[in-house]
Amino acid sequence: MKFLLFAIFSVSILNLNLSAQHANIVIGNSHDPEEPSIAINPKNTLQMVAGANINLYYISQDGGYTWQEGTLTSSFGVWGDPAITVDTTGAFYFFHLSNPVSGNWIDRIVCQKIDSINGNWNDGSFTGLNGTKAQDKHWPVIDRTNNTIYVTWTQFDEYGTSNSADSSNIMFSKSIDGGQSWTPALRINKIAGDCVDSDSTTEGAVPAVGPNGEVYVSWAGPKGLLFDKSLDGGATWLQDDIFVSNIGGGWDYSIPGIMRANGLPVTACDLSNGPHRGTIYINWSDQTNGGHNTDIWISKSIDGGDNWSAPIRVNDDTTNHNQFFTWMTIDQATGYLWFVWYDRRNYDDDRTDVYMACSKDGGQTFKNFKVSESPFLPNSSVFFGDYTNISAHNGVVRPIWARLDGFQLSVLTAIIDTTILTSVNSFSVPDEELGVFPNPSNGNFCLAFKMHTKTPISIEITDISGSTIAILAEGESSIGRQQYFFNAADYNLQNGVYFIVLHSNEKNIQRKWVLTR
Repeated sequence: MKFLLFAIFSVSILNLNLSAQHANIVIGNSHDPEEPSIAINPKNTLQMVAGANINLYYISQDGGYTWQEGTLTSSFGVWGDPAITVDTTGAFYFFHLSNPVSGNWIDRIVCQKIDSINGNWNDGSFTGLNGTKAQDKHWPVIDRTNNTIYVTWTQFDEYGTSNSADSSNIMFSKSIDGGQSWTPALRINKIAGDCVDSDSTTEGAVPAVGPNGEVYVSWAGPKGLLFDKSLDGGATWLQDDIFVSNIGGGWDYSIPGIMRANGLPVTACDLSNGPHRGTIYINWSDQTNGGHNTDIWISKSIDGGDNWSAPIRVNDDTTNHNQFFTWMTIDQATGYLWFVWYDRRNYDDDRTDVYMACSKDGGQTFKNFKVSESPFLPNSSVFFGDYTNISAHNGVVRPIWARLDGFQLSVLTAIIDTTILTSVNSFSVPDEELGVFPNPSNGNFCLAFKMHTKTPISIEITDISGSTIAILAEGESSIGRQQYFFNAADYNLQNGVYFIVLHSNEKNIQRKWVLTR
């Protein structure tokens, strides 16, 4: 009988350590991966693609439990800053910097596409080529009403120079044909920055799409946090940049144990049908409260970016320790805001946890929770990248981060258990009486439920006629939340619709479950 309690489930089966509430998954640990990105396919949340510096990609077809690693190649060269997105056809796009054989280092922004998760990456297309100028720190977004791809980035006249004659600017381009071709790069900022790659440099342009096709973007620079928007698909932009907030201590700051750290902004817009539809959010970190007390912030606009709230702190600790490398996303099925960052609230040294937060009330309140199973100790001699990342859709939430063990880098995700948010009164979560996820699944699946008493239980799987196929678990339950992990292959299950049935003295519940392999 395959009866696997959450507490004793073998880590060799799914490569999980299940002693924590949010099972941590090692996506990859070869080739010193860092600076990761991740995207979930909204049409099939079992499909996920991740990337890491410099040229690594990872594909999961089971909701992030297992990953296949590959090396990205292109005739334009692959030189890091991975940024992954996905369109409504299920095609994934991997944006990165260039290093062409004939050309200049980081002289363009490259986009490579994989039409099917089982297919191959194309050689790619590019935008932004402008002589020897450096094109850096890009990010894409896709308008899911028409699959137009927007990308923004920083152009350096000469990267790293302090020559006052050289400047940095925020650039924009778009593709309406699935990344085959791109519009000429357009400068959208009015106040240029320097080329030093520090506080007075314009960087951190992450675009967002509004509910009526608006294009929004913010960035950091010599005047603080600024915002711009286009109401005609990027053809024209505001005459003047809109000021959002100061960035206490600047966006380029120091964190002990980290070679290089920044608080660059992330922009997102609520496209859900919830009460906060159309609200624009900007997430960043800074040292307003002191050089050893970095915090995570958001500002929001409910009028299309014309006016912005005062900064709202996301991390809820009462310490004077550092929180840094934040990223934010919005689950567009629910309107919930999800955040991930590195956090040192629990220690008086450089040991670092990974924390997350969720807001389901439009950024008024935040539920903080630790997602990493154990702390790690970074080393300033090891480059750690410039960001974390997170993706979410319809309650499926996958953060991604890098960690260092000794001198071994790895990138991880976590299977986020959203029931931790039930203490937030109006937060809607999957049925906690008996949850089956992922659903649909292509193999591995988990059962989660809560018992209020110690009682004998039996969990079985039946076909659509009600005939029992297998007993998944039986015994006496403990009090509280229960989690069981299974593999469909252990029961010789074929693709189709099944029912998971829980019998106990306390409750009898049935849930439909779909297997697609």
